[in-house]
Amino acid sequence: MKLPNLERAIVRAEKVSDYLLSTTHPAGRHKARFFGLFGFSRAAPEILIQALVTHAGSNEVSAIARTKFGTRYTIDGALNSPDGRNPRLRVIWFTESGSDTPNFVTAYPLPELKT
Repeated sequence: MKLPNLERAIVRAEKVSDYLLSTTHPAGRHKARFFGLFGFSRAAPEILIQALVTHAGSNEVSAIARTKFGTRYTIDGALNSPDGRNPRLRVIWFTESGSDTPNFVTAYPLPELKT
């Protein structure tokens, strides 16, 4: 299954630029280094935002967790990156109870598969 209501998905620009792509954020700086390795930058957060939405549309939901607050969707798969190496990520989306709009929560790298 794909992320429900992807066409309404929200990825807040400040979450991407001030967390995922911030080299000075206490928790996000390690993620910023990772994303920077693949050509993403704080100067152009919209590129990562679009890549996250595309990721949700290109990969299947791998886990669903329902709580009284809403539904959490986990999506694992390759993220289209500016340098073309397309790292594997786990991306978390959340839809609040009473809403049908998925909101981006976080993303982090998955270990590379050994073949």
